[in-house]
Amino acid sequence: MEMDFNLYMNQVVDTARQEIESAGYEQLRTAEAVQATLDKPGTTFVMVNSVCGCAGGIARPAAAHALHYDKLPDRLVTVFAGQDKEATAKAREYFEGYPPSSPSFALVKDGKVVTMIERHEIEGHDPMSVITSIQALFEEHGEER
Repeated sequence: MEMDFNLYMNQVVDTARQEIESAGYEQLRTAEAVQATLDKPGTTFVMVNSVCGCAGGIARPAAAHALHYDKLPDRLVTVFAGQDKEATAKAREYFEGYPPSSPSFALVKDGKVVTMIERHEIEGHDPMSVITSIQALFEEHGEER
């Protein structure tokens, strides 16, 4: 039974990774990759991915659909909470003042967190309201594409 569960969870994780990557987000799977990316000048939008229902039903779809917008940050990246533990821990070091939260979104500019959309702003909300919140960040901090 445990083998079946592990196989199932691997499929869930693989699907979650593929969904966000096919939307245009780069997966950062190591602490070094996170640091190299978040230390770059400019804006980076980070999705903290997870396997929970609100990630699959709200956060990942919102992350994908929010990109249909005139302004975008310089980089779109994702770390996977519970899977790529060192990468997620490193990303959270940049989210100063915010408790660990997944799924969540962070806007980082020049290596400093500007703001976050935390789990409590995702879970129980409809995807359109999350898309609107993400696009408001893009409007304020993104560049015309």
